[in-house]
Amino acid sequence: MPNSNQPVAFVSEITPGSTRRVEVDGDGVLLCNVEGTVYAIEDVCTHDGGELDQGELEGRRIMCPRHGAYFDVATGAALTLPAVLPVRTYAVRVEGDAIFVEG
Repeated sequence: MPNSNQPVAFVSEITPGSTRRVEVDGDGVLLCNVEGTVYAIEDVCTHDGGELDQGELEGRRIMCPRHGAYFDVATGAALTLPAVLPVRTYAVRVEGDAIFVEG
């Protein structure tokens, strides 16, 4: 479970429409800034285990760069084939500029 006591990044480092991969307690987590709201998902495509951090963020959707599956970064839902299983989401807490991820 991610450690919620240490900030994992800062809002000022992630512009709206962009992502940033961070390590949280050994897990790859992808932070996604959607119009000023930061979401956190596991940085692993459920279709083939590839990382999502090189994918393109389009609104609330992130595309897996390997096979084109889309995921909703707010809910984790798999939106298109070949992915059918959701990605894990994490609760995000923002205090000032600091971003905290909670399991």
